[in-house]
Amino acid sequence: MSDVKNITEKIKKFRDNRDWMQFHDPKNMAVSIILEASELLEHFQWKTTEEVEKYTRQNQDDIKDEIADIALYLFELSDNLGIDLIDAMGEKLEKNKKKYPVEKAKGKHTKYNQL
Repeated sequence: MSDVKNITEKIKKFRDNRDWMQFHDPKNMAVSIILEASELLEHFQWKTTEEVEKYTRQNQDDIKDEIADIALYLFELSDNLGIDLIDAMGEKLEKNKKKYPVEKAKGKHTKYNQL
């Protein structure tokens, strides 16, 4: 069993043991992803680049937990919708290669429609 399938099965078992599927519709899952992403962002709010570097070293466990929360919801949402997350990521990378060709995008943060 792949790592993705293994962790997805663990997520579903955790959810189902608590009878939480009733709350895990796509809207609520998407909202939860954003809420957890906001909690991650809060770790960096108002800090300079130098402060962020020091803070992340000192608070790596808390940041790791927020990243894991986002991933847990994302993996479950993908599974609930019948989306193979790894395939979707690969497809998106291929789309992004076309939007951001190396010769135009290298070293730039410009959006694809402005290149």
